[in-house]
Order: sequence, then C-alpha cells, then structure tokens
Amino acid sequence: MFEKVKNLSDKDFYNIIGVKRTTFNKMVDILKSAEQEKRKLKPTTPKNKLSIEDRLLMTLEYLKEYCTYRVIAVRYGIHHTSCIRNTHWVENVLIKHPDFHITGKKKLVKNIN
Repeated sequence: MFEKVKNLSDKDFYNIIGVKRTTFNKMVDILKSAEQEKRKLKPTTPKNKLSIEDRLLMTLEYLKEYCTYRVIAVRYGIHHTSCIRNTHWVENVLIKHPDFHITGKKKLVKNIN
C-alpha cells in the first residue's frame, strides 16, 4: 500500500494520509527502532507480513476513516486479528514516545487553572 502513496506530492500525501510526510517519516523511524528493540528481546518472533510503513498507514487509515478492522484487513490482505494486533502495536509505541505522548487530563486541567 505504501508503494501507492509514497510518490504523491506533499499536499496530496497530507490530504490522503492525514499527516505531513515529515511526521509520517518520524513515526516510521520510531516504529523501526521499537521493532529492533523487540527483535533484540525476542529474536524468535516471526517476521511481520506488512512493512512498518504499511502498518503505520493501516493504523492512520483506521484512525482517520474509522473503518472496521475487517474492512482494513481485506485491503491489506491479512486476517482481521492481525490488523488489530498491528494497529494496537503502532498506537502503543507512538503513545509511549515523548514526541507523540498526549498529556493526561489531570495535567491539562492543572495547566489551564
């Protein structure tokens, strides 16, 4: 899937994917690092069928369009449980990273007052 969008203009990329190309590339770098760490800790983990870019695209597609996992899974040629597992992994890795961490409600309320 990434092959189809990687050559788009920056404007089209943003309009279709929902994030700027620079943000997308930063997310890919973070996910690649996390994947390397995961492989170090558990080297027997089977290789994922989807590239990191495709897993990120799939997650962004889910978040932007809010399609069902089954619909997205068909688009990517995987089982819906694999879609769920991959999407959750991407979300969890990015949420834990300081560049994409969302401040909790208590801290937001404290900063407003």
